[in-house]
Amino acid sequence: MSLHVTFLGTGGAVPSVRRNTSALLVRREGDRLLFDCGEGTQRQMMRFGTGFDVSHLFVTHMHGDHTLGIPGLLQTWDFNDREAGLAIHVPNGERRAVRNLLDGTGTEPAFPVRVNEIGPGDVALDRDEYEVRAFETEHRTKAVGYALVEDDRKGRFDRDRAEELGVPVGPKFSKLHEGEAVELDDGTVVRPEQVVGDPRPGRTVVYTGDTRPTPTTEQAAADADLLVHDATFAEADRDRAPQTGHSTATEAAEVAATAGVERLALVHISSRYAGRSEVLAEEARAAFGGEVRLPDDGDELAVPYPDG
Repeated sequence: MSLHVTFLGTGGAVPSVRRNTSALLVRREGDRLLFDCGEGTQRQMMRFGTGFDVSHLFVTHMHGDHTLGIPGLLQTWDFNDREAGLAIHVPNGERRAVRNLLDGTGTEPAFPVRVNEIGPGDVALDRDEYEVRAFETEHRTKAVGYALVEDDRKGRFDRDRAEELGVPVGPKFSKLHEGEAVELDDGTVVRPEQVVGDPRPGRTVVYTGDTRPTPTTEQAAADADLLVHDATFAEADRDRAPQTGHSTATEAAEVAATAGVERLALVHISSRYAGRSEVLAEEARAAFGGEVRLPDDGDELAVPYPDG
């Protein structure tokens, strides 16, 4: 089951030639989920070939560098005769703000648009094999982060052991793997726990949006496979982080270390570091022993299962 993340916009509030404003696209098999939609996101989707069939848009907060791309994207979908509905998830109390943003185009999309308000702890999207949960963040306005959390997978099926127990190759293998006991021709009953290992964890991808480092992020990102965290500032500008509701790369790394994540991706990079943003990655690596990425716009990461 494939899981890929494409960084459509990795810059801060002011876009630069290299970095657009915030947007992240997650592809899990046939599902495409968009997290934030800064100005120009639809062009980034075209440029990097992510596809447009997004069914859910998760907005961390209503600042313009995270939302100004929404009207244009919806208008393009409308021009292309989209019929499928779209769900836009926003922090509690921000439904009216989204509606005002969409009304600014002077047109109403022909396809259904549902705006869903959510708070920390709410499940914004519940699928058969995964869910997207909101968690509390700390910015200068109403804000949440999102965690895509997969269900545990079945344990590995021990075919050799099943054959040793006399289970014939065929449908009984599937029944055992599904958790159902089977009876052999001689009356022997073979139980699933005899041939199926312990459940294996799924994957977790966490996206913070703009935030200070918080315990709630550490909790949401516990043992995550990928944490995409605000890293607006380097240590030289550390004093500006709390004033603006952002994090330094070092602070993002400290969150990752405490949470025990596998990989950390640094985003929302201030335009002040144009041409020298690698300093952020260097500072993060000094505070976090796992893998640190400083993605450019268009970079894609495949997220493997924890056990390969």
